Amino acid sequence: MVRINSVEAEGEAVLEAAKLMAVSARTAPKTRGLDSIKTIILHGGGELERLARAMEERCEDDPNYSVFRRNAEDIRKSMAVLVIGVTGEPKKVESPLNCGACGHNCQATLKGKKIDTGDARGPMCLYQGIDLGIALGSAVKTASNYNIDNRMMYTIGVAVRKLKLMEADLITGIPLSVTGKNVYFTNR
Repeated sequence: MVRINSVEAEGEAVLEAAKLMAVSARTAPKTRGLDSIKTIILHGGGELERLARAMEERCEDDPNYSVFRRNAEDIRKSMAVLVIGVTGEPKKVESPLNCGACGHNCQATLKGKKIDTGDARGPMCLYQGIDLGIALGSAVKTASNYNIDNRMMYTIGVAVRKLKLMEADLITGIPLSVTGKNVYFTNR
């Protein structure tokens, strides 16, 4: 008889759920029918500690960003993190919408100088941001279907950009955990 203890089972389940969440992000509806979603999964103590430290370093620059420190502690309690990002280029530049939501038209956005604040890079096509939101919603829906505790964190995206783990203009991370009580909403 083969036995799998709860720690092993839960760890494997979280990693499988993270993979299925990445699939949900990929297959989520996309504006103008074009996919620019990027995903990576971080897991294991070394990777998550590296991410948490990068988040804490953000606090050193500005004490008003204590949320980075708090979220870094949450990462240390996590079993994996799904990272989802997008680039900011307008979609279908050969047939642009030129909606102006970014403050420019599509050609000006493509030709203009991008400003990188460290947190994000823009200007950014609104439709790319919409795609990121839809992908995030699809991913957390999948986590919920498998009873995996999670929370969307902008702070993860900032650290991922700093560590250059993903080439994207806007990134959000979803930490994942399986415990008796959701670690992401304790004492908030």
